[in-house]
Amino acid sequence: MSVDVIDLREFYTTPLGQVSQSALLRTFSKLEPFKNDIELVGIGYPVPLFDTLAKDISQVIILMPARQGALQWPVGKDSKVALVDEDELPIETASVQCVVVLHLIENVADPAQILNEIWRILVPEGKLILVAANRRGLWTRFEHTPFGNGRSFSRGQLSVLLRKAKLTPSHWNHTLNFPPIRFKSLMRFYPLLDKLGAKLWPLFCGAYVVTATKRLYQGVPVSAKRAAKVKMPVIAAQGARTSREKMKN
Repeated sequence: MSVDVIDLREFYTTPLGQVSQSALLRTFSKLEPFKNDIELVGIGYPVPLFDTLAKDISQVIILMPARQGALQWPVGKDSKVALVDEDELPIETASVQCVVVLHLIENVADPAQILNEIWRILVPEGKLILVAANRRGLWTRFEHTPFGNGRSFSRGQLSVLLRKAKLTPSHWNHTLNFPPIRFKSLMRFYPLLDKLGAKLWPLFCGAYVVTATKRLYQGVPVSAKRAAKVKMPVIAAQGARTSREKMKN
């Protein structure tokens, strides 16, 4: 079941949501920074990231799925949000340098289809930065967070999905390395736990942040060659002469 856009907005206004937003931004700060002249597309609900990371990028748009709903972004300025069908993105083929996905892949019916669409709109060697809930993490067990709704993925499952869509994973990062408990007395320790957890218990992070590159060509498995059969003349056996042939002689 898809999370409603109002629920997503309200979560990131809560104390836990604000701590989560800070953790996501710390993880993205480890990645290569966005250039101001790139064409950047966000799919799902990347608003918590784009408020900081994309504020200086002119060619940016957010595509929000119809089943989720849409909100205006940025607030108080010309909207850069479009309501779309995630299976058919209204963007030209090979026209986008970078795509950021947050709160999407967990809630779509066919993750492979949306990844194929992302491959289509990316330029050659374009980048996908995907945030996906970790099935081993605690966050998938609490429904008061967006990461506790929909499906979750292991690192192996994400790798298979990306490679089938001709997207090669290049960097893996772990985020939300603290429990999604809403006690305010504990939240002040979450930034420290997040840093420690990335080193001590990365397998149990709340979400993966994986960077993948668009591949243009994919190797095709070659079947083993069979030994070629060469036709050879067959020597006919010389049988005994018949009685009629003997009479002629």
